Amino acid sequence: MSPKLIKILKITGIVVGLFAAVIMVAAFSVDTDFEMERSVVIDKPNEEVFDYIKYLRNQYNYSVWGALDPAMRQEFRGTDGTVGFVSAWDGNEDVGKGEQEIIGITEGERIDYELRFYTPFESTSYAFMNTEQVNEHQTRVTWGMSGTFPRPMNIMLLFFDLEEAIGNDYETGLANLKDLLENQLDKFAE
Repeated sequence: MSPKLIKILKITGIVVGLFAAVIMVAAFSVDTDFEMERSVVIDKPNEEVFDYIKYLRNQYNYSVWGALDPAMRQEFRGTDGTVGFVSAWDGNEDVGKGEQEIIGITEGERIDYELRFYTPFESTSYAFMNTEQVNEHQTRVTWGMSGTFPRPMNIMLLFFDLEEAIGNDYETGLANLKDLLENQLDKFAE
């Protein structure tokens, strides 16, 4: 090998090594955990709100993800509104493929979910919906999510504000839920 080629290879090796070192330092300086939550007050009694949100199938009526791919394939397993019920989806690149399982219910207060994403990348996160009676005719609904990005995938959190992105989707979903429960469902009952 020529001395010039050896010098180029050494420089390339040093650059690649420095790049890898920067990535590793960044991976260990960025938190791996994330969590976010959003809330809305709905002008309906707690029991009525909880009885609607505890059914996973109803999420497709207010969450933004169902609207991103109206043709997505859905599969349901178990008894909706009970622990163990699974709502699975397989959609376009905007919604990917995954499933959501009810893993806990505190009647009238909270539903806990495990979210398993398969595409565009595999991960598991946890979500919940809380209801809290504000007064006799109003209920605060809080929708939250938490999870972990393993290293070095956590570097994505430097470039992508997950809390804002998912938070905006939850805000829109909660606004849709508020509109649905306060306005649309009453019209069907008349």
